[in-house]
Amino acid sequence: MVEDVAIIVIEALEAEKLDHMLVGAYSSGAYSIPRGTKDVDIVISLESPDRIDSLAARLEPHLDFDPQITFETITGSKRYILKSKKNKAIIVELFLLGTEAYVVERFRRRQRVFVSALRSEVWLPTAEDVIVQKLRWARPKDLEDARDVLAVQTVENLDMAYIEKWCTAHGSLELLRKIESEIPPDL
Repeated sequence: MVEDVAIIVIEALEAEKLDHMLVGAYSSGAYSIPRGTKDVDIVISLESPDRIDSLAARLEPHLDFDPQITFETITGSKRYILKSKKNKAIIVELFLLGTEAYVVERFRRRQRVFVSALRSEVWLPTAEDVIVQKLRWARPKDLEDARDVLAVQTVENLDMAYIEKWCTAHGSLELLRKIESEIPPDL
C-alpha cells in the first residue's frame, strides 16, 4: 500500500536526520479532500551527496533505489526515483531542494501536520504554499488540488497576500483568480 511506503521513507529520513517535507497529493489532501495516489513525493535537503547512500542503504529492504539523478520537467527539480519492491507501481520521488527564492522560502515555512492516511505528523508545506506551487505547475489535477485547498481552508483563514505575492512573481495570479471564481459562494 502506498501509505506504508510513505511511512517507511519518512521514518528513514527522520532516522537519517535529513530535513524533508511531503508534497504532492499528500500535502494537498491534508488541507482539503484526500485523493488516491500511487506515488510519494518528498522534497529533501541534502547537504552532501554521500548522505543519499546512507538513506538508500536504510531503505534497501523495501525499495529499489536508482542512484542516477534525473531531471523532472514539470517541477524543474533534480530527483531520485525509488520503487517499492512489493509493488513496482508505487514510486517514491525524492526531489532535491533547489536554490530558487520561492523554493527555499516554501521549505523554510514547512510545518508539522497530522496526516490521517499516514497516522502521524509529518513535515508539509503550508496550505498557502500548496496553493502557490499547484498553480505554478498548472496541470489539471494541480489546479483541482489548488481549488480544493482554497475552498476548504477559505480565504479568511489563508494568508492571501502571501499567495498573491508569489502568484504574481510566477505569473499565475490569473489562475488564482480563475480558481477563486470556481468556488461556490456557499462553501
